[in-house]
Formats: sequence, C-alpha cells, structure tokens
Amino acid sequence: MAQKQKEAKKTTYFATLRDIPSSPRKMRYVVDLVRGMEVNKALATLKFVSKHAAKDVEKVLRSAISNWEQKNERKAENDELYISRIYVDEGQTLKRMRPAPQGRGYRIRKRSNHVTVFVDAKTKEEN
Repeated sequence: MAQKQKEAKKTTYFATLRDIPSSPRKMRYVVDLVRGMEVNKALATLKFVSKHAAKDVEKVLRSAISNWEQKNERKAENDELYISRIYVDEGQTLKRMRPAPQGRGYRIRKRSNHVTVFVDAKTKEEN
C-alpha cells in the first residue's frame, strides 16, 4: 500500500501553503477565480486581483509549477500546464477575548487556512 502511494505521488504535482492568517472564506473567493485555468493565465489574473489573498495563492501556484518542472527535469512550455485541482481547507483558529462593557468579554476567532494546488500537463487530445 505504501509503495502504491509513493508511485502515485511521483506522477502528481502539487504544492501546499499552510497556516495562512486569513479566513478560508476570503481565500475561496480568490481560488474560485483561477480554478481550472492555464497557469500563465491564472498568474496574470492573480497579479491584478485587488484581494490580499491573491498574493498567497500566486505564491503556492508558482511553487506547484516549480515542483512540476523539478520532477520532469525540464521547463514548462507556454500553455502546457493547467490547474487540475485547487482547494482551501480550514486551519487552526486562535481564540482571543476582547474587553466589552459591564465586565463582559467578546470572543474573537482569528481563523487560518491551508491552500493546496495541483497542476497537470495537457495531453494532445485536450488541446
């Protein structure tokens, strides 16, 4: 079983960015913009999105492209790679208290998330 998983990982190209200090909901807005795009088009889109989360998604996408190039020992050609899967998972939530009137305290939840990007090469039939 472990050998099968090792062999499967050799043909999957992904990158994960963990514990990003923003809520998963805010990150999903940006991730939904680039899901299924070619990587060059996705990078251009992320460059001009005004959300702060776009910088983190761009960072993990560049890492996934680099991982693909490292495993295949060659540079990716233009329009060869696309985002096959991308998703956001909820990370650790830091719980804090804020002083409130009349001796009470309001709870503050500082959320974090994990982004995972899978890239894959297009086959000849997909072009």
